[in-house]
Amino acid sequence: MSLAAGLEIVIATYNPGKIREVEEALRALPLKLRFLSEFPNVATIDEVGKTYEENAVLKALGYAKQTGQTALADDSGLEVDLLGGKPGIFSARFGGEGSTDSDRVQLLLQQLSRHESEQRRARFVCCMALAGWDASDNVRTQQPQLLTVILARCEGAISLAPRGSNGFGFDPVFIPAGFESTFGELPTEIKAEISHRAQALAAIRVFLLRSMGQA
Repeated sequence: MSLAAGLEIVIATYNPGKIREVEEALRALPLKLRFLSEFPNVATIDEVGKTYEENAVLKALGYAKQTGQTALADDSGLEVDLLGGKPGIFSARFGGEGSTDSDRVQLLLQQLSRHESEQRRARFVCCMALAGWDASDNVRTQQPQLLTVILARCEGAISLAPRGSNGFGFDPVFIPAGFESTFGELPTEIKAEISHRAQALAAIRVFLLRSMGQA
């Protein structure tokens, strides 16, 4: 696999929190980051997959084809053992259309309050997919190809109440293993080292550097 230095990569999400994390992780690489907002005619890719990987791949291939650029997409979610792994791939839609992050957090805590167990084990899962074109191909095909897929997890537990205002989504109620603070309380620098998305981005970074002959 060969990718050219100066490559343009579209961050295939409209989520501002995810965009910030991708920018922070990849900003020092010899490439240019683009945004879906720069492509007004792009249609939103429906997340109809049954797994994180299926959704991430659908979005990466779909947005790469529409923009003509290499696309980096992710699908991520929170899995809570007491809820049988839910909300999982439906985390962003937990509580229904129009629900805010605060609504989803409160619904999660409400559902957990029905259980007597003090074991509130949970994990964040992130799958990242990169799709585009191999620079070594003499003829660029119309269809992009899947370049790599990365799956990462961050184990932890759910707090009894929201704590902290850093981050987004379920961050205020997720306590990563080995810590007493939630992602909402931890400094951005620590989250950027241990979170599910940080781990996936670290692997994406290594893949890009190697593919561009920089490592």
